[in-house]
Amino acid sequence: MSVRWIELGTTRACPIVYLPHHTSTPSLGLNAPPSNCAFGYQIKHESIAVLGVPNLLIRSLLNKQQFFDPEGAAQALGISSAFWSLFGLLWPSGSKLAERLATRPVIAQERILELGCGLALASLVGHRRGANITASDCHPLAGEFLKENLRLNNLSPMSYQHGQWGEHAAQQQDPVVSSKFDLIIGSDILYERDERGDLAHYINEHIEDHAEVWVVDPNRGNRSHFHRNMAAQGFSLNEETLIMSATQTEAAYKGRMLTYLRD
Repeated sequence: MSVRWIELGTTRACPIVYLPHHTSTPSLGLNAPPSNCAFGYQIKHESIAVLGVPNLLIRSLLNKQQFFDPEGAAQALGISSAFWSLFGLLWPSGSKLAERLATRPVIAQERILELGCGLALASLVGHRRGANITASDCHPLAGEFLKENLRLNNLSPMSYQHGQWGEHAAQQQDPVVSSKFDLIIGSDILYERDERGDLAHYINEHIEDHAEVWVVDPNRGNRSHFHRNMAAQGFSLNEETLIMSATQTEAAYKGRMLTYLRD
C-alpha cells in the first residue's frame, strides 16, 4: 500500500490510497498533513468556457511549480521534473482545438484519437457531444485526472490509453494505443524538433488510409520539420492562421490550425 497527499484547492487535503486488489482497506487513521507538508501537489477547480458548448468544470494543477513522482514513473518515461506539471495545466491551444471539435458534426462510425491530451479538454468536449473519442498521453497521471474531470461533469466513462512516440521505456499502468483511427487531433504537440519524424511515424501507424489529422500549434517553430515528415507519409497540408485579440476573460492568441489529409 502507498499513500500520497493531494492538496484540494489551498485549504484542505485528502489522501489518495493505492491498495492491491487483494488487500482489504485497513483503518488508516489518516489526518491532514501539516501546512508545510512537502508531499503531493496542489490543484484547483475552474469552470472553463469553450465556444459552442456548455462550460466544463476542470480540475487542474494549481500552477507549474508542482511535482510529485515518488516512484519515478514519469522519470522512467522520460518526463523530467521541469516538465512533470505540463500535463495538468490548461493551454490556449487546447482550448482552440476543443472549439474546433465542438463544431464538427458527430459521425457515428468515426473513431477519433487525441494525442498528448494533457487534461483532455478537446476529448471531454467530443465525448459529451457523443463522439467516439480516445484520449491519450504519456504522463502517468493523465488518466487519473481525466476520470476525475469526467466525474465532475457527470459524464460516462471514456477511453484513455497510453500514447507516446519515439524511444521510451515500457509501462504497464494503462493500455497502449494499438488500433487505427479516422481522425487524429492534437494541440501544442510540436514542442520538439523531431528530426527523425517520430511523431509523423506514430500518426501513420494509428490512422486509417483515408483520414484526417488536426494539429493546433502556437507558432513554436518546429512546423517545417513536421510538415516535411508528414509529407513523407503521404499527407497534404492545409494551414490556417489563428489570431485572436485579447478579451476581458481571455489572452490574445496567435497560432496555426494545421489540417493534414491523405487520399
